[in-house]
Amino acid sequence: MKFKKFKFKKVRSTNNTAIRIIKKTHYKYGMVISESQTNGKGQYGRKWISHKGNLFVTFFHEVNKIKLSIATITKLNCLLIKKLISKYTNKKILYKKPNDLFIDKKKICGILQEIIYMQNKRYLITGIGININKSPYIKKCPTTNLNELTNKHIKINEIEKSLKQIFENNLLKMHSFKVNN
Repeated sequence: MKFKKFKFKKVRSTNNTAIRIIKKTHYKYGMVISESQTNGKGQYGRKWISHKGNLFVTFFHEVNKIKLSIATITKLNCLLIKKLISKYTNKKILYKKPNDLFIDKKKICGILQEIIYMQNKRYLITGIGININKSPYIKKCPTTNLNELTNKHIKINEIEKSLKQIFENNLLKMHSFKVNN
């Protein structure tokens, strides 16, 4: 299954943009990318600090036929992104419930998942923020970024392509998973 790519210069929130696309189109699978977002969403209603040069992406897809729990999908998505980040650094990446990734006790990635219902269909919205070029200031939570960790200039479009491929492959696996009764 291929994700239709929607690319923007600036949005308020990639998650909100994905929800708007679902409401206005008939796309069942999509990837929303923006160079910047002015009102990114974080966990528990917090704001995701969005510095230009970092990655802001949201995947959306129908989950009616997927038998896995949302908690399981959340953990899988964190592990997929952890695997992607590990291609760029040998440092240990820790998964912190419910949806964050840390390196050296500093946050490098946050994931926000939401479920929406539209025309009797259930959609999973998975927003991902990865600090690539800048480390935002978050009170009581140190942050880091990939360029700082690797001393290299990592191209965002390279990570976008890898992430799209990973999510497409994983979605096929989620649809083929059978629950034993």
